[in-house]
Amino acid sequence: MEVEARLRRALLRPAGESSDFDLNPAIHLPPGRKLRPAAVLVAVQGDGVILTKRSSHLKHHPGQIAFPGGKVDEGDASAEAAALREAQEEVGLPPEAVEILGRLPAHETVTGFTVTPILALVRQPFLPVPEAGEVDEVFVAPLAHLLDRSQYVIESRLWQSQRRRYYAVPWGPYYIWGATARILRGLAERVVE
Repeated sequence: MEVEARLRRALLRPAGESSDFDLNPAIHLPPGRKLRPAAVLVAVQGDGVILTKRSSHLKHHPGQIAFPGGKVDEGDASAEAAALREAQEEVGLPPEAVEILGRLPAHETVTGFTVTPILALVRQPFLPVPEAGEVDEVFVAPLAHLLDRSQYVIESRLWQSQRRRYYAVPWGPYYIWGATARILRGLAERVVE
């Protein structure tokens, strides 16, 4: 119950949108760029957050750690509906097992998406089933680790011939970085004691 109360209080705190470019002020984004809508489910189960390891065979973001989620389809009634649909497809999480708490600020990715993170609680037990061909693994990372801002580091790599800095929050064998780490970092900044 304490975790739920902290998350609900966090949603009440003001926060701006984030982007993969937050740590890279030298990168200038073109005005009027067209971003595609996407949604992810930041699903808190017990004392952890459900994450996936994407298939190493995917064209985009192979092997990366991500929230369940994806593009908002025309048939989706909302970002919440898209996040729930994607979570069911990718990890077998039934929508009726989830209580949505609210939206976290949107996040712009280097791949041209504006991602709406949906913060939710998993209220019923379920057996994760990774979607074959898209998800190699489903795991739960400890919420205490992800909410501890001292666990985050800033690293960099070359992207389109420029050095790009990004947040990472490694845990065990998992290298959580990029948009996933930035969204989690934003949540950690709002969940204060």
